[in-house]
Amino acid sequence: MKGMRYYRIVTAVGVLCLACCGCQKKEMTAPKAVGEEAIPVKVVTVKAETIQEYIDYVANVKAQEETFVYPKVPGKIVEKVKQEGDSVAKGETIAWIDRDEVGLTFEKAAVEAPLTGMVARVLVDTGANVSPQAPVALIVDMDRVRVFLDMPEKYLPSISAGMNAAVSVEAYPDEVFNGTITRISPMVDTATRTCQVEIGIDNKEHKLRSGMYAKVKVVTREYKDALVVLKEALLGKDPQQYVYVIKEHKASVRDVKAGVRQGPFVQIVGGLTVGDKVVIMGQQRLREGAAVIVEENGS
Repeated sequence: MKGMRYYRIVTAVGVLCLACCGCQKKEMTAPKAVGEEAIPVKVVTVKAETIQEYIDYVANVKAQEETFVYPKVPGKIVEKVKQEGDSVAKGETIAWIDRDEVGLTFEKAAVEAPLTGMVARVLVDTGANVSPQAPVALIVDMDRVRVFLDMPEKYLPSISAGMNAAVSVEAYPDEVFNGTITRISPMVDTATRTCQVEIGIDNKEHKLRSGMYAKVKVVTREYKDALVVLKEALLGKDPQQYVYVIKEHKASVRDVKAGVRQGPFVQIVGGLTVGDKVVIMGQQRLREGAAVIVEENGS
């Protein structure tokens, strides 16, 4: 009987040990099950759009023509006919000069505008003595303005006269002014290795003013029907870049080749097709064949 009781105790202890081992095994496999849960990701759909390659610059706006006005004779300003901001035609009188001398009397002499435009500055007051060596006014033609860019010589093969340029200024942050390359200097500055490029802009409303600080974007090439994705989709480093494509709630690695970048978008020249769902958020946790929960981005 004593032997029987001993056997039962040993058997009970053995069953208890097996039960504990079973519990421990179950707890060790639980993390694996959690690791296989679907991973939440955000995706965008690959689209065919127009994307541009361009060069950004900053420059100052200048009037198409601007010139100082010099009196033809010495004397005293007795009347200012035009004030700053007034329109003026070529040959129109800006001011009158009294050129009388002691013992001599002359007719008043006119100071005439050398071009049609606007009086930007009047540099003398009534009663001031003037001479042909000092300017009395500045006239500008604002119907058309220009900006000048010092462009590195490496970009010269990409530009030509007649190409478009987009110009923006702080005074009108929501407006883009369309310009055109009108002249490319035939010389390259040997000190800076740059070439001067002139861009002309129609300015009938006179919104652009001489001296304004402008941002200029020169489009050097345009790609139509290009496949584009948000730059957040790209992983790895050029030339070994890849993205995750989602199909039937599974992730798949896809090698891609990136092209032109425009703002937040990147052109894809190989590896994707229109309609592919590409991950832009959550891809750091992904692997080949991983299950996902998809949230589609509106972009």
